[in-house]
Amino acid sequence: MQVDDALIDKLSRLAMLDFDGAEREELKADLQKMIGFVDKLKELDTTGIEPLLHITSAVNVLREDEPKNMLTKEEALQNAPLHNGDFFLVPKVIKKDDA
Repeated sequence: MQVDDALIDKLSRLAMLDFDGAEREELKADLQKMIGFVDKLKELDTTGIEPLLHITSAVNVLREDEPKNMLTKEEALQNAPLHNGDFFLVPKVIKKDDA
């Protein structure tokens, strides 16, 4: 695949980005290098090799979610600038339109 001005125009239109002359040339060179790398990978013989879905065979290597060192409600609210004893009070951020 050849990277030309038409391809850059199409990609910039799809991404809603504007490029000046120097940026266009740099982008063309970078895209050509990426496509060249993928083309180089196509030369490898992959017959008999299963496609990978994950890099490792490890499944869910995360620890169990166990509650520890929990704050009491009073401890959590003690440094809050505004609270009503049960909840944090914050300024209203959603405004309704009267229309």
